[in-house]
Amino acid sequence: MSKWLKAGLILAATLIVIQAVRPNRTNPRTDPRMHILASMAVPQNVDSILNRSCSDCHSNETAWPWYSNVAPVSWLVSYDVFAGRKALNFSEWKKRDPNKTRETLLEVCKEMTDGEMPGFAYRMMHPEARITTADTEVVCTWTRSFPESEAAQVDPQE
Repeated sequence: MSKWLKAGLILAATLIVIQAVRPNRTNPRTDPRMHILASMAVPQNVDSILNRSCSDCHSNETAWPWYSNVAPVSWLVSYDVFAGRKALNFSEWKKRDPNKTRETLLEVCKEMTDGEMPGFAYRMMHPEARITTADTEVVCTWTRSFPESEAAQVDPQE
């Protein structure tokens, strides 16, 4: 048996075995009253951009694609989703410090402006999630509309 055939068989066996290591791919149950849409006025055009380009990693409403079932890619996808949720989670918006609302929103604008979000790998697999200059301007105009005095605004439904 040639060394290339052995290497190929070892690689194939390894890929099969690592499929047993399954990362957590859950969408936690959340209270709709905690969502950003229940906490503040989000214009439809901004909501559409956030849903299209941000929600898979920054909400509890992740659409887990087929490749999130295939190791080792599944490990990377799971890690990115859970890291994204930890950094910013639109489904748990009201759990954040309300005094940092403006700061958080301005960070969203900055990440979009700098081309950091959505991440490169996500954009490659989801071309529809790409952020245009017009998208960035829409979101940034909205995020900049919050003066410091509104940062700790109480939920209008309470």
